[in-house]
Amino acid sequence: MTLRSAVTTITHNIPDFLRDPAVALIGERCYTILIYEFDITHEECLKYAISKGLGFGIVLGGSIVKIPQILKILSTKSVRGLSLPAYILETASYGISLAYATRQGFPFSTYGENFFITIQNVIITLLILSFTEPKGASYAGIGGKPLSAPPAKGRRVVTGAAIMATAGLFLTSHTFCPPGTLAVLQAATIPLSLASKAPQILENRANRSTGNLSAFAVFSALLGCLARLFTTKQEVNDPLIFYGFAGAAVLNIVLALQMVLYWKADGGPTEILPPPPTPKFATEEKVLTNSVQVGVEEGGDVGRRWSRKLD
Repeated sequence: MTLRSAVTTITHNIPDFLRDPAVALIGERCYTILIYEFDITHEECLKYAISKGLGFGIVLGGSIVKIPQILKILSTKSVRGLSLPAYILETASYGISLAYATRQGFPFSTYGENFFITIQNVIITLLILSFTEPKGASYAGIGGKPLSAPPAKGRRVVTGAAIMATAGLFLTSHTFCPPGTLAVLQAATIPLSLASKAPQILENRANRSTGNLSAFAVFSALLGCLARLFTTKQEVNDPLIFYGFAGAAVLNIVLALQMVLYWKADGGPTEILPPPPTPKFATEEKVLTNSVQVGVEEGGDVGRRWSRKLD
């Protein structure tokens, strides 16, 4: 018995609860060729199956790719090293691409991660607005916390959420954003996507550190972009989307290299510095003042005793 005949003995008897998801993923024709007949030399169906498998994996990865970044911000209550302009531009780029792919009717496996990443980017953008201290806040002491939380901080978060919600409604509306306008916006996502990485790259370079930037998010985004080049070519073949992923992949490589280059700078936990020691002259002055006060009090007691004797 040959290997193929042994395998087909199994594949011809696959139960429906396993067969149906596979057919839904790669189609009846490719399921019959690749699985039922076990002909893995069929190039067209093999590439299609690999593309579908990668797409499914990217969508699953995209559903959690920014979760470590969100948890890191919440645990440290700090957005040090994160660029607000970078996240605004990236969120806009993902949102436009999501609306374009949805309205074009592309398979969900070719853009599903955009849905999850857009939601996660919105959360991170609002967290940056929330944890960034407004200009003009007053602080208590060296390294102290703000004495007050200006209402402008809360208004900034609410305004940001309202703007993003309005933009989402605009992109999904056929009336306010007709197909021609959406196509122009999709073309604009190529420079927009490239520009979204530039502020973060420049900030990393200026700080010589990646701050609170999540390594998991950076490397996952790089792998996702590289895989998307293959899946887009196989299933969609839309140059607007393909070159957008190509440009993003190049800049994600730069971010990944910065993560490696500045790894040692961010290796240890953030050190909480103790308050500065009290200068020696201040200590001596305090001791002298206390001595004078004690002397005055003692002198007052002596005076009262002499007064009682004279009486």
